[in-house]
Amino acid sequence: MQKRATYIVIFTILQILVCFGLWISPAIAFTEDEQLFMQAWRIVSNAYLDETLNHQNWWSAREKTLKQHLDSRDAAYQAIDKLLATLDDPFTRFLRPEQYRSLQVSTSGELSGVGLQIGVEPTTGQIEVIAAIADSPAAVARIQSGDRILSIDRVPTAQMTLDEAANKMRGEAGTSVHLTIETPNQGARSVDLVRSRIALSPVAAKLVTVEGGKAVGYIRLSQFSANAPIQVKEAIQDLHKEGAKGYILDLRNNPGGLLQAGVEIARLWLNNGTIVYTVNRQGTIGSFDASGTALTDEPLVLLVNQGSASASEILAGALQENHRAKLLGEKTFGKGLIQSLFDLPDGSGLAVTVAKYETPNHNDIHKLGITPNQIVPLSSLPPDRVATETDLQYQAALQLLEAEVLSEVSSQKLGLMHLK
Repeated sequence: MQKRATYIVIFTILQILVCFGLWISPAIAFTEDEQLFMQAWRIVSNAYLDETLNHQNWWSAREKTLKQHLDSRDAAYQAIDKLLATLDDPFTRFLRPEQYRSLQVSTSGELSGVGLQIGVEPTTGQIEVIAAIADSPAAVARIQSGDRILSIDRVPTAQMTLDEAANKMRGEAGTSVHLTIETPNQGARSVDLVRSRIALSPVAAKLVTVEGGKAVGYIRLSQFSANAPIQVKEAIQDLHKEGAKGYILDLRNNPGGLLQAGVEIARLWLNNGTIVYTVNRQGTIGSFDASGTALTDEPLVLLVNQGSASASEILAGALQENHRAKLLGEKTFGKGLIQSLFDLPDGSGLAVTVAKYETPNHNDIHKLGITPNQIVPLSSLPPDRVATETDLQYQAALQLLEAEVLSEVSSQKLGLMHLK
């Protein structure tokens, strides 16, 4: 009797739910496109740095979208874009399959396009050039950090997301793209570029002789890709064998890349100390520390400018605040947020801001940047004049390093005289 009474109660409850429209038949299922949207919604809900999700009802945003009955993949993509836009975070973005593949390729060390690293200018919201990759079509056309991209193939960028703009500039090698570029205080100009296959060899190095015949190693790092740490390591080792007594590490116009690459490169210069702190949505602080594996303790100067961002700032902050290097140039970009990539079932993906970082002294540099020890302004410099006699920041770094190297040599001589 008790069992039968239980069945009657359950049946009665189901009847009430049906009468009031609250029961959803198990036969009603979400479409694949709606499931894709819900998976993106769930990832952001669980991982996004700001638990308030920009002070909005995230569940309500989901329900409003699902009431529209997403009936195509494009509708799902647009719904995800619209959802992420409510976060007001240009670094949290949806990447369509071709965009996601391009991002994975670029961080692995190769891409096809014009060679521009771009960002969103925080005040105006305009698409802004962070840096042009060395020897790329954009660099040859003398597009530089701080330039604004007004249109791509005559389509205004005002309504484009960061990834839409990047995707329009990527494409098959040999094809053309038309850009309208505005340089501050110089007006707009039109540029026609031919896309090319860009092998991202992020490191260039050379040995330089300074006063007194002493050798200095110059290393230029253009991106923190997966192959960057091993290439920087090899450059340091080769320059050491050639007799380098000091180093210049050039991070100008380096927009960043992989966090782990930045940490590993810091360990090549630091024997001990904290490299960076990370703070997640719960306020939990983690850290990456030096591992006692520094390759050299010779004097080091870092070159930075407004195009030095993200992982460049992690490395610069670590070496400056651990008193391992002096920074010279201009204030850095100011990107103190960390993104993680999440795969979606159809080959698309999400870049989601999951944490912020702090320098070893617990400084939050987001939208503030890092101020160099020695400020040396440089308005513009053609790519082929980097690290030459006309590169004023490079020349100032050589002078600073020259003084430190000669000072160190003099101290060693004094030590030997005292030993006698």
